[in-house]
Amino acid sequence: QVQLVESGGELVQAGGSLRLSCAASGQSVRTYALGWFRQAPGKEREFVASFSGSSGSRYYSDSAKDRFIISRDNAKSTMYLQMHNLTPEDTATYYCAASKARVPTLTTLIQYWGQGTQVTVSS
Repeated sequence: QVQLVESGGELVQAGGSLRLSCAASGQSVRTYALGWFRQAPGKEREFVASFSGSSGSRYYSDSAKDRFIISRDNAKSTMYLQMHNLTPEDTATYYCAASKARVPTLTTLIQYWGQGTQVTVSS
């Protein structure tokens, strides 16, 4: 079992920055690849960024690369998503995800989800 708890979502103005956190716990959490997804109202959940389960390499969606940075603190079992230059199109609920897949970029590859944290970007 893996438990994921997100935090850090809030209302921010366009052009601003925000850092999301995901606290991961569970005996087998280190055997999972962790990543971030998001879901905007009326849209499907989509991949944002992730670590590779094997090499620890970082992967980003086209909309996230150059603006978002995924990182982690293994000592704290916490993953982060630093977001810069936010736009109203980034408004969504952001979910932390855990997967046994090597590179979890699809929702179908996810075994565990957090409850989500809301990010709202005002224009």
